[in-house]
Amino acid sequence: MRQMLEAAATMAGDPALAAEAARLVHDGVGPATAVDRAVEGFAAVFTAAGGDLAERATDLRSVRHRAVARLLGVPEPGLGALDGPAVVVADDLSPADTAALDLALVAAIVTERGGPTSHTAIVAGQLGLPCVVRVAGATALAAGTPVLVDAATGTVEVDPSPEAASLVARRAAAEEVVAAVTGPGTTADGHAVPLLANVGTPADARDAQGRTEGVGLFRTEVLFLDARTEPGVAEQTAAYAEVIEAYAGRKVVIRTLDAGADKPLAFANQSDEENPALGVRGYRLVRSLPGIVERQLDALGAAVRALPTERQADVWVMAPMIATPAEARAFATAARAAGIVKVGVMVEVPAAALRAEAILAEVDFVSLGTNDLAQYTMAADRLRGELADLLDPWQPAVLDLVRATAEAGVATGKPVGVCGESAGDPLMALVLAGLGITSLSMAAGRVPAARYALRAHTLDACRALAAAALAAPDAETARAAVRDGVTPEVAQVLLG
Repeated sequence: MRQMLEAAATMAGDPALAAEAARLVHDGVGPATAVDRAVEGFAAVFTAAGGDLAERATDLRSVRHRAVARLLGVPEPGLGALDGPAVVVADDLSPADTAALDLALVAAIVTERGGPTSHTAIVAGQLGLPCVVRVAGATALAAGTPVLVDAATGTVEVDPSPEAASLVARRAAAEEVVAAVTGPGTTADGHAVPLLANVGTPADARDAQGRTEGVGLFRTEVLFLDARTEPGVAEQTAAYAEVIEAYAGRKVVIRTLDAGADKPLAFANQSDEENPALGVRGYRLVRSLPGIVERQLDALGAAVRALPTERQADVWVMAPMIATPAEARAFATAARAAGIVKVGVMVEVPAAALRAEAILAEVDFVSLGTNDLAQYTMAADRLRGELADLLDPWQPAVLDLVRATAEAGVATGKPVGVCGESAGDPLMALVLAGLGITSLSMAAGRVPAARYALRAHTLDACRALAAAALAAPDAETARAAVRDGVTPEVAQVLLG
């Protein structure tokens, strides 16, 4: 949250934005109107660019609303005070809006815009708030209208029936049952499936510390995306050391910079790309920004060396957007030269999944990023809500690639994890375990349900569920087959 607010503050001080507003004032436009027009111009560019930049348009407009309010001497816009438990409904929420939420009173969030990876959805997940985005007509609801928000199915029911309200009560009771199951992730017959956290900042890592067995994905790009200059090795070292020390004795997987294309770096002038998702991003930055990955690896190596053994985590590092064994080999060479022992890569490009055995010959492990793997397999932008059915991780083609990668792990005797959010779906967690995935990493709040589901099934049962999913002709049928095949206990508690 802090990083998002700092990013908004950076937007407010952007020299290009200020220059455009000043130009308009010089042309005779009033100050408030100048700010409004300047911001809208930049927001339109962000929206047209798509991807993560499109998500930032909401943040930029939030900055505009507050700046204009100050220029006009009127109260700044924001959420009104709540006088009781409520569902917050909005066109979209900026980080500043979300930061102002009274968590004791907000029961859920519903927005008309945004996507599954928007700031609103991300922050809601971190706060443990049910959130449904892209709900058409949501802002037309009158204040005081009863609504039932089902984040699991992505639906919002207006004036819910007594039966629906009863369902909410049953789910609350089920959450208590799920939370009572603690300890490491294992199947009913003791097969270990470590449950790890996906985090973006040292603060996120500390928050997840008591709820997971380690960190399966530390997104280091948060340190870079809103920086005006490349963070120095010392600054990076301090951030990595925070996470490493917080998980002393446990596993921490640190992903190198996943930026570029639709997540541009302010300190590096990248050429415009017509198809950013297929452009220079992730590990491919070595092609246009020589030394940036090596400096990151040097910082990580320094962080490891700076801490005494008793305060050390089991540090693994991996690169995103690897497509060939040669790229995996080059990254592994650089990481080992920096003193990092366990080196791996992400499998999120179909080419990497199809050649997983050759890639694993170059590294110590791989981790499947199912969000991007689905995007590239199905040729569907992961931020386009109207393509959600194609992006479904239950798509047979996606599951086939997961199976191929897991089989490569078995053949080489090396770990194959999943760090896409599909790991947090308790039904999918069973399938992934049955396919041979060795660890699951997800938002910390989703760990209890995955743990509960795994503890209720043997490894053979998970294998049978995986086979049922793989045999299905489509995503919906695959999900239904697994839902029908789980134990009655899990069906009642997690699905009832």
